[in-house]
Amino acid sequence: MISIESLIEVTLKEPDDFLKVKETLTRIGVASKKSNTLFQSCHILHKQGKYYIVHFKELFALDGKQTDLNEDDISRRNTIAKLLAEWDLVSVVDQSQLEPADSMSSIKVIPFNQKSEWELVAKYNIGKKK
Repeated sequence: MISIESLIEVTLKEPDDFLKVKETLTRIGVASKKSNTLFQSCHILHKQGKYYIVHFKELFALDGKQTDLNEDDISRRNTIAKLLAEWDLVSVVDQSQLEPADSMSSIKVIPFNQKSEWELVAKYNIGKKK
């Protein structure tokens, strides 16, 4: 079972940074080998005044849905959280949570100016009821 303690808590420098991080995460994920489709891996979650970087499968688990979250997913999430910190978009509260990390070859980052050339697919929509 996933608990809030297992999520990567981050802090933002400015409240406006939430939207920057949210948009940036739409351009980071796993790319299709067949088409210019990118599947978003992580989201930023705002819960009880705190912010978290979470893998979409963790969100399914928090919703009580079945999920096959595995070590690779956690490593990918950790790598993405590290990237956001390196880019100075967030600060990670507990650095020890960033291990294990994956190599950059496991994720694709779409530059903002190439966004229109890609289909960006989120497998989870925060706050939207299906």
